[in-house]
Amino acid sequence: MITSASNPRMKVIMQLNKKAKTRFEQRVFVVEGSKMCLEAPREQIQQMYVSESFLADAKHRQQIQNYSYEVVSDGVFSRISETKTPQGILCLVQMPKYGLEDLLSQSPHLLVLENIQDPGNLGTMIRAGEGAGVTGVIMDKTTVDIFNPKTIRSTMGSLFRVPFYVTEDLQLTIAELKEKGIAIYAACLDGQKLYDEPDYTLPCGFLIGNEAGGLSERTAALADVRIRIPMEGQVESLNAAVASALLMYEASRQRRQRR
Repeated sequence: MITSASNPRMKVIMQLNKKAKTRFEQRVFVVEGSKMCLEAPREQIQQMYVSESFLADAKHRQQIQNYSYEVVSDGVFSRISETKTPQGILCLVQMPKYGLEDLLSQSPHLLVLENIQDPGNLGTMIRAGEGAGVTGVIMDKTTVDIFNPKTIRSTMGSLFRVPFYVTEDLQLTIAELKEKGIAIYAACLDGQKLYDEPDYTLPCGFLIGNEAGGLSERTAALADVRIRIPMEGQVESLNAAVASALLMYEASRQRRQRR
């Protein structure tokens, strides 16, 4: 049992939680909680750690009986955990790697993100994307790290099932999508069409911009159509995650009706 936070492996976990640079150098990220750990692809789990109190519970022991794991004292586990009330289990997981083609199914339904900064928003978008049946999420390099612990928790496991692609050049990637016949819709306050007017049963992608500033003009200009969500009262716009969910589910609704 590991009883010291000075243990080299514990130090690595703390660094992985805090620094994106460390995560990408090692191609590993930290996942916490029973749900997330047990949903992680087995072949991608490098190591599992459980606390003394977690292991003392018979139900927990049964959950992990087919896994190899290392036991950590409760005090040390609280040091390596990123949550206020640790569940007592975490895993080191290898980063998945996707290419753009992995996101382009027979009928692509994409979420394309520019400069999203809130980890919770990104995680919620990925989770909503899975629910709405997106074929993948594309994000630029200025978007918050998808392996940020807060992002991971917000996905509630969807991170393991929704393909994603971080592009070096968002404008170039959008151009590639359009060449492949994928219509691009930019969510803007000055959109020419209401969000429920276009036909999303065809291959499509939704552009969502920064929480405060929205899409850059350079990126929005690449869209085939600018769309807007109508607002009542004095509300100017919706939270980025809420807006993206509304658009993705509208596409899902249209596609269900088309079947």
